[in-house]
Amino acid sequence: MYKIGIVDTMNDKGIDLLKKNKKFTFEIITDLSKENLLKQIPKFDGITLRRGKIDSEILDKCNNLKVIARHGVGYDNVDTVSLKQKNISLLVTHNSTSTSPAEHAMFMILNIYKGRDMFDKMVREGNFHKALYLKINDNFELFNKKILIVGCGRIGRKIIKKCLGFDLKVLVFDPNLSKEDVSSFGGLKIDDLNEGLKQCDILSLSLPFNKETKYLINYNNISLMKKNAIIINISRGGIINEEDLDKALNEKIISFAGIDVFEKEPPSDDNPLLKNPRVLLSPHAATFTKECLEDMSEETVSNIIDFFENNLDPIKIVKL
Repeated sequence: MYKIGIVDTMNDKGIDLLKKNKKFTFEIITDLSKENLLKQIPKFDGITLRRGKIDSEILDKCNNLKVIARHGVGYDNVDTVSLKQKNISLLVTHNSTSTSPAEHAMFMILNIYKGRDMFDKMVREGNFHKALYLKINDNFELFNKKILIVGCGRIGRKIIKKCLGFDLKVLVFDPNLSKEDVSSFGGLKIDDLNEGLKQCDILSLSLPFNKETKYLINYNNISLMKKNAIIINISRGGIINEEDLDKALNEKIISFAGIDVFEKEPPSDDNPLLKNPRVLLSPHAATFTKECLEDMSEETVSNIIDFFENNLDPIKIVKL
């Protein structure tokens, strides 16, 4: 039997898959401290991983571990260099993690463009007619605005579809895609990020975090954007320099931001974005829908099972 560690639990649908398979036993690990993970992880043949950091010190002790299946698509909480050295496979979900994040990006865009909760407050506070006296810069249409989507994988492509439904003009910056690829999705390929930033009204980030993307968006290139531009980040913290973003918002270089992810999670109390009224925040919750959490748990566990049964789709394996 294979012993599986479920690190940071998951929806019951995934756990039920393991319960039904007699080839596997499992244990749920909820204490994500380094000290506990050092004790627990080495005893497993495979683990699923949601939160929690698996670093080189932990992996050095793992002589039985053959596979880590991420509960999602990002894997910046795993030391990939050590994984490769230990010949441990890394798996990600592929089919279950695009719809909810794309919808969350649109939620943030619409929330910002349509005045957040101001209309609700007007009615509740007895200011029904206050809407007649809105300033011209309080509420906007999406029609004919330009959105720059940086990173056009599964999530980015679903964002494109939703944006086209709102008659947005879609620009895409993704060096891995050809002009023809982007055109087939309904967008226009931009070869230079800075040129795209100059043109867009909305910047939406949907790309992984790595050495190349760290602080990809910073004060210098935010300064190229329009004053009424907004930034949406549902991908990974650290792609935006948070202090630079806060500074740009305070100086009214851009208008607003929607941030679902942070460089440090949870963010520390002194993170300036927490107190900035020009930021809409959510707690890394773009996948937190009933459907997505159920589907991710099932796909994560299916990946583990398929790995040990030599039936895994190669597209789920990260090339280390």
